[in-house]
Amino acid sequence: MAELKITLKKSLIGCKKDQIATAASLGLRKIGDTTVQPDNAQTQGKLHKIGFLLEVTEA
Repeated sequence: MAELKITLKKSLIGCKKDQIATAASLGLRKIGDTTVQPDNAQTQGKLHKIGFLLEVTEA
């Protein structure tokens, strides 16, 4: 299965609580944090919700 490398590029300050919780569920807390997640429906939903804060590449 493909994996995605996800990096938090913008601050969570001023974001809604559900967006902050989504970032935390991906393991992203500070700008520059990077995580590798599987490319599945759950991850795609999270990326759709906070994609404007992230940089996503194939791992």
